[in-house]
Amino acid sequence: MVRTACLMLVGAFAGLAVVSRAAEPEAAFDPPHAAVQFREAFEDDALVKRAWYDGTKFRIAGNAASGDGCLEYEWVDGRTTVQGSSPVRRLFEPADEVSVRFFLKLSKGWGWSGRDYHPHLINILTTENAAWAGPAATHLTLYIEPVGGKLRLAAQDIENKDAPHGLTQGALKGGYNGKFFDSQDVLFNDDKWHCVEAYFKLNSLDMINDRPNPDGIVRGWFDGKLVVEKTDVVLRSTDFPKMRFNQFLMAPYFGPGLLPHPQTLWIDDLAVGRTRIGRLDLRK
Repeated sequence: MVRTACLMLVGAFAGLAVVSRAAEPEAAFDPPHAAVQFREAFEDDALVKRAWYDGTKFRIAGNAASGDGCLEYEWVDGRTTVQGSSPVRRLFEPADEVSVRFFLKLSKGWGWSGRDYHPHLINILTTENAAWAGPAATHLTLYIEPVGGKLRLAAQDIENKDAPHGLTQGALKGGYNGKFFDSQDVLFNDDKWHCVEAYFKLNSLDMINDRPNPDGIVRGWFDGKLVVEKTDVVLRSTDFPKMRFNQFLMAPYFGPGLLPHPQTLWIDDLAVGRTRIGRLDLRK
């Protein structure tokens, strides 16, 4: 990730974990069904009772993509941090592949940062970092976010700069790194609900020859259409043979000076699984 973007991520999550850290959050895994790890419909604000942690305030709005409620995040004048709902996390059963499906709606007249980064939206972390780890400098953080109207899937592994095999997500630039996988076309250009899907699979490892195999996968779909696909990705080195995806983090964020004007986004019908979950037909 470019230096500015990651610096802003560090600032964003410096005060994120406000829940007591006296004990690690208790993971609650839903029974496997069609490879779904967990699902959240945002019908009410009792997310903490459903194993979400590191956030306690949630604003449920109407006019949902499906059902009666959706989660609202708002930016207001003079504030760059998100309002209305807290950034929040949930653990899931470790796996070497992860699929995320959610519906996203941006407010009318939505503005972008004017840079090739921000807003941040969703991260996936791994078993190589703690349940409370900030996402800006880890052994691997994945990104799912709309940037400049395109769907961006990305990865960084800044914390590996001193690991025996070093970085996998490109050279450091100003102390930070990252690889971007963007849709070719601008997709987010209205105020309607859209289905966003992302799938990541860790690359395998050649432990005999001490090297990664370039067979990791990154795919993204927009309203059911495949818009991002890479099947030769390296996301980890042999330094991390036990790495698995296990943490979902939702934290919408514009860095200081990057919010163009007050605006709002809504998220609905989120599901996290091992393989592609697929979209649902909207009822509204």
